[in-house]
Amino acid sequence: MDFAVASGTPSRIAPPAPAGPEPWAPPELRLVCLDIDDTLIDCTAAIRRTLHALTGRGDLWPLWDLITEEHVAMVVAGQLGYGVMHHRRTECFLAELGILADFAQVASFEERRRDILSQSWQLFDDVLPCLEWLRAAGLLLAAVTNASGAHQRRKIADLGLAPFFDHVAIAGELGVAKPDPLMFHSACLGLGCDPAQTVHVGDKLDTDAIGAQDAGLGAVWLDRDGTSRTGERAPEGVHTVTSLGELPELLVSEYATVGVPAQRAAGTPAAQVRDSVL
Repeated sequence: MDFAVASGTPSRIAPPAPAGPEPWAPPELRLVCLDIDDTLIDCTAAIRRTLHALTGRGDLWPLWDLITEEHVAMVVAGQLGYGVMHHRRTECFLAELGILADFAQVASFEERRRDILSQSWQLFDDVLPCLEWLRAAGLLLAAVTNASGAHQRRKIADLGLAPFFDHVAIAGELGVAKPDPLMFHSACLGLGCDPAQTVHVGDKLDTDAIGAQDAGLGAVWLDRDGTSRTGERAPEGVHTVTSLGELPELLVSEYATVGVPAQRAAGTPAAQVRDSVL
């Protein structure tokens, strides 16, 4: 028997509700990229100790830092390679101290500086626990760093960081430097990840955080000095942490695929590194 609703009789069956917007879902996260100098390695403290050992003076860090920024800017602009930059930076530094050194003298000073510096590298205390957590969470890790290849790879190896990284992108080997998007995209391509599935963490607001954001990655500014509390602020969309200890909570809150990992076993890279260092 067929049933029909009589004309003019209201139906007791409510019509389906109109489709609303899809609920917000955090993006998938597969890859975390990390800067090296002053993000994982306390580069500033090591250089301070090295300059003091070379000159007997403890007040030369600001001068060295200024000269370094000027010369690194030329590398980023593609005007200098890292090998030439290192020599010219040292030559300029000595000239500022009133020392007009010839090529051989500059090269000798630079060689001694590198030798002393290589014995001064130290990881920040929050590095190994953070790397251990990231690996336990099942994330891929890449180092993305502006430096010369041999120099940076030696640091990564000497400090036991190599086992953590699935990929290493170094400006001196690629011929480009952060904030060029190619630096970030090379890590993504190397590990088969989309930039939207990737977060980059670094201590430089401009070259690391904003550079990563412009390249389509998630961006985290590691503001160890608390600059954001006293002046410089990150733009919208860039997250700020003051320690790598804050990174796991940030990733869990912002990305759906990151959960709290189980405790890693004693044979994992982090445990091995910690046992060899402590």
